[in-house]
Amino acid sequence: MRVAAIQHDVVWEDPPANHARLTPLIAEAADAGARLVVLTEMYATGFSLAANRIAEAADGPSVAYLADRAAEHGLWVAGSVPVRDRPDALPVNRMVVAGPDGQNHHYDKLYPFTYAREHEQYRAGDRPVTIDIEGVRTSLFVCYDLRFSEAFWDLAAHTDLYLVVANWPESRRYHWRTLLRARAIENQAWVAGVNRVGEGDGLTYVGDTVIVDPLGEPVAEATEGAEEVVVADVDPARVAEVRTAFPFLPDRRG
Repeated sequence: MRVAAIQHDVVWEDPPANHARLTPLIAEAADAGARLVVLTEMYATGFSLAANRIAEAADGPSVAYLADRAAEHGLWVAGSVPVRDRPDALPVNRMVVAGPDGQNHHYDKLYPFTYAREHEQYRAGDRPVTIDIEGVRTSLFVCYDLRFSEAFWDLAAHTDLYLVVANWPESRRYHWRTLLRARAIENQAWVAGVNRVGEGDGLTYVGDTVIVDPLGEPVAEATEGAEEVVVADVDPARVAEVRTAFPFLPDRRG
């Protein structure tokens, strides 16, 4: 399956502007033969903690935008959206995966970023999510989740590809780069890490978007700081091949 990771800037808290910005980039990914197009965390707003102002309904415009692009191009589109799905609870930071035939899957970020007090504005998700996308078993994660290896470990046996969408700042870029490769190596699976560029709420983002193979080798990387569509072919057969050649997973305990 060809995966396109879109490293893009974000107009702060302005969904219509970001929808307009991303439409030609998604079309570029489709023209490159992508079957799955991945945008960033809070792709339409930036990582804003103003949840009461920016959170949308579960079928709101930023979720609908993903579904519309999926239908338009006949492919899958993923990205994170702040969603208020319950009137009696905080919103969630929700990764939505829209399919070409109206499919709609979602994953709510398991680990809110308490360092920035995200947990005061967005509630934690309560379950991991793995979906089948055209024969590729795909597990969904959002930004800070990347630091929790056990969450990835628990899904490894049934995962070919981990998707990690983020707004990960430049100041901790080497953590991002290192942890993406570590998750690929320790779980012997593909990892696509998709991060934004530009400025947002006083932070600088340089991207470091990358697709990593099951041995931890980057097969496609974005240019630092640039808006760019990164494309790579993700093959579940490579996961099986690596796990057969190096049968490390069965040695895990606990």
